[in-house]
Amino acid sequence: MSELINNSDKRKELLKHMILQLHDGAAPEEINQRLVELLKKIPYGEVVEVEQELIKDGLPESEILKLCDVHTQALDGQIDISLQKLVPPGHPADTFKKENEELSKVVAELEKLYDSLKDVKDDELDQYVIKLRTQFNNLSDVEKHYVKLENLLFPYLEAAGITGPPVVMWGKHDETRAMLKGAIEVLKSPDISSKEELEGVIELVLRPASTSVDDMTMKEDEILLPMSKDKLTDIEWYEIYKQTPEVGYCLYDPPLEWKPADIEETEEEIGDGSEIKFPSGSFTNEELLAMLNTLPVDMTFVDKNDKVKYFSQGSHRVFHRTRAILKRDVRMCHPPSSVDVVDRIIEDFRSGRQDKAQFWIQMGGKFILIEYYAMRNDKGEYLGTLEVSQDASETRALEGEQRILDYGEKK
Repeated sequence: MSELINNSDKRKELLKHMILQLHDGAAPEEINQRLVELLKKIPYGEVVEVEQELIKDGLPESEILKLCDVHTQALDGQIDISLQKLVPPGHPADTFKKENEELSKVVAELEKLYDSLKDVKDDELDQYVIKLRTQFNNLSDVEKHYVKLENLLFPYLEAAGITGPPVVMWGKHDETRAMLKGAIEVLKSPDISSKEELEGVIELVLRPASTSVDDMTMKEDEILLPMSKDKLTDIEWYEIYKQTPEVGYCLYDPPLEWKPADIEETEEEIGDGSEIKFPSGSFTNEELLAMLNTLPVDMTFVDKNDKVKYFSQGSHRVFHRTRAILKRDVRMCHPPSSVDVVDRIIEDFRSGRQDKAQFWIQMGGKFILIEYYAMRNDKGEYLGTLEVSQDASETRALEGEQRILDYGEKK
């Protein structure tokens, strides 16, 4: 048997044969066991080649999509990725993997919640559902991860002649999207009134959705990403890297920048000093960025499509922000208990009924002022919402007047 396992062509033929057996209706349990027992460690490249060959041989992509869950489960942990290329932190492939790790953490938290239902009292069900909604809000951030794969990575793979896995994975993305949407809709329903009903929801809707996300991370980590590191050049990876902020990050903000050693920055990439002109003056990119970060307030801009588009990065931040929130629906950035308020503000701003909403809270001994402003163009059309937060403790404590220069330095 060892001569079979150690022969690449034989190994691929065996994998192809077993997948076709599944297609013909053979018992999945029996085939899975044979896959694990006979194939042991399979180089990731061979799995890709088999998928490509099956599509080329005429097996419909829809059939490979249906079989994806079965053969992925059988190969989980059996694929040899020890020879894959290593990449530094900040590299897009490393960021994809780190995002997968964060997604897996959310799935693990959900599994704990599912298992803890038996200990939840009837009067605690509402809070339990809120915890589920919070974790599914986090899990829905996978959308940015999928969009980056589909629109940034897959085109380069297709240009390299790798068409099978992208097609299969895109199809699985869409299945997962539908399951996540269904899970979130169910969790919004007021009809869940008992533990028995919630048990059914978990088994029929929630667990399949979170498991689907987790299964895709395995296929990416063990097949897609190792293969992509082999096929793509540093120049292609750098193009993906530069375009990634346009889509956003999924639950993870890479702390380090990355640039291939043999890539030269162009003037456009580092800023050419051109000015942004306004009716009352102009700024360079550098000046505008410095001004926004100098203002003693937090600013977050949500565009007209309700996606977080920008946040300031000054030293006066009140609420922590990372780039993982960029391009995320603003509702997903708030706890479920406050989503109704967020919806009302946005709707009032969009309709023109209101232009400002104001809140203030006590936090850590500080007086925090939080204001929301409707942003409109000169035609009155809604452009989005600006959130401005600041520690107003010192301002609130001011009395009398100060007419002389005093920097407030300690003697």
